[in-house]
Amino acid sequence: MAQLQEFTLTQLKELIEHNDDHLANNYISQNLAVARNVQSVIIREQFSGIPTLLPEMRILVIKRGWTHVTLNMIEHRFEQGDLVYLGPNGIIQFHDASPDVQALGISMSNEVLQLAIGNSIPQAFDGHLRDFHLHLQQDEVNYYDGLHDLLSRYFREEGYSSQVTLHLVGALLWFVNNLWCRQEQSHRASQTRDQQMFTDFIQLVAQHAPEHHTIEFYASRLCLTPRYLSTIVKQVSGKSAKQWIDDALVTRIKIDLLHTDKPVSTIGDEMNFPNPSFFAKFFKRMTGMTPRDYQNRHKS
Repeated sequence: MAQLQEFTLTQLKELIEHNDDHLANNYISQNLAVARNVQSVIIREQFSGIPTLLPEMRILVIKRGWTHVTLNMIEHRFEQGDLVYLGPNGIIQFHDASPDVQALGISMSNEVLQLAIGNSIPQAFDGHLRDFHLHLQQDEVNYYDGLHDLLSRYFREEGYSSQVTLHLVGALLWFVNNLWCRQEQSHRASQTRDQQMFTDFIQLVAQHAPEHHTIEFYASRLCLTPRYLSTIVKQVSGKSAKQWIDDALVTRIKIDLLHTDKPVSTIGDEMNFPNPSFFAKFFKRMTGMTPRDYQNRHKS
């Protein structure tokens, strides 16, 4: 129904096969993908400018060039040496990328993730983070590249073992977790209290915007007054707290309009609007068109 509004590993496999002349460098199944050469053409086709829901987690390391995207409501420009993690059911919107961009990619289902890490869960992947990004030193990029290459080459071995595969995936995840823990400790130490509060607010909005549209809910969860929360968010981000909530809400509505077969009225009900008229007015105020007009315009 929609144009790549949900992008699964099966769709990634089809896209890679269509664009990549060197398929030996990539392994893609329904549950795990390891790509040695993610290029600009693939990024542009995969994320066409409309918010895209990614069911499986993804890790990307930029080896060359840059890309400009929005991850879970926040705009970023990622460049050479950046590692980007997007958790399951993350939302990405592509804006632009340099023609020479090249990256290492890995993606996996929750089942593969759980099997790879076992009972001892790395903190970076325990579910409390929807996304994160790190800047790696060259030796860290080289080490990650080596682990990634080892995993990729192992898939080309005849009769490869699933147990070995899971242990290699686990090693890669634990390496990323150690990088995150090291940089997170330094980042938290340098953040002000207001910046930490804003980060916590954004994480709550990403989780609860479809059901809770008021500042009062988030202020209560953060043990703040609505007025104080509004002041912090505005000072740190330049946008009001209500703008962040509304932006997150309209993004989720767009995905439901394009990705599901739900009637517009059902989407409005599930997003906690009091009636269809209020829902339509909110969406038109945010986008300049009604939900049905938006849906019709972006149908494939």
